[in-house]
Amino acid sequence: MTKLIIYTTITCPFCKMTKQYFQEKGVEYEEKDVTNDAALQEEMIKKSGMFAVPVIDINGTIIVGFQKDKIEEALKS
Repeated sequence: MTKLIIYTTITCPFCKMTKQYFQEKGVEYEEKDVTNDAALQEEMIKKSGMFAVPVIDINGTIIVGFQKDKIEEALKS
């Protein structure tokens, strides 16, 4: 089963696009809002190496930003 986590902020338009994309595909995900959570921010930065959202973790494959081609490739593996 695919384990998918999305790190988001409430004001990020690309985060909203990413969540909508997964909803349209029927893909379940766990959302972690890093807006006001320093521990989640640190967790996200450890995975991605930067403070940028969305950060998508698909079974350990890290994708920064809404990059459909990379997302689809990671979902297939």
